[in-house]
Amino acid sequence: MTDPTSLPNFPPPADESPLRGRVLDVLQDEGFRPDLDDDGDVSFKVQGQQLFVRCMEGDVPIMRIFGQWQVSEDLPQDLEKQLLAANDVTLSLNIIKTGIANGTLVATGEHLVQDGSDLKMLVQTTIQMVLQAVQMWHQAVTSEGPHAANGGVPQVSFPTPEDGEGQADARQADEGQDDTKA
Repeated sequence: MTDPTSLPNFPPPADESPLRGRVLDVLQDEGFRPDLDDDGDVSFKVQGQQLFVRCMEGDVPIMRIFGQWQVSEDLPQDLEKQLLAANDVTLSLNIIKTGIANGTLVATGEHLVQDGSDLKMLVQTTIQMVLQAVQMWHQAVTSEGPHAANGGVPQVSFPTPEDGEGQADARQADEGQDDTKA
């Protein structure tokens, strides 16, 4: 007899969580290998980074795409500086929020998803915005400011093609090294 723990993790029926089923379809169509974690979130890797999608069903379904990165020791360990950088990123972007919880950077993007929403576009752009927010946070936490909370203009900006950042195709799902440090 086969060990039952070796069976693949099949998603629940689509009618149980229609938005999650649609998200799984979009990610598979884009070449990712999504799976469900113990919390029922969709998990997948992008450019070696572990991301998640939480789908909250209701009158208006909400999709949250997020990632979590342990703040590495080579970055400033001053919590105030980390929080100021997270605040700057959040204030600089639409949709994306960043925060620090117990030495972990969390970047998240949320959408209300209606029947006519272009889910593929929402998923693709939010993945890229979450990853860029992490880069922006890193830039902000290593700069001397000024920071928005102190009355200054945040010193964060989207990476440009000249920087060589943000150019990789998001479908490089499981290539490269798993790097979950900010």
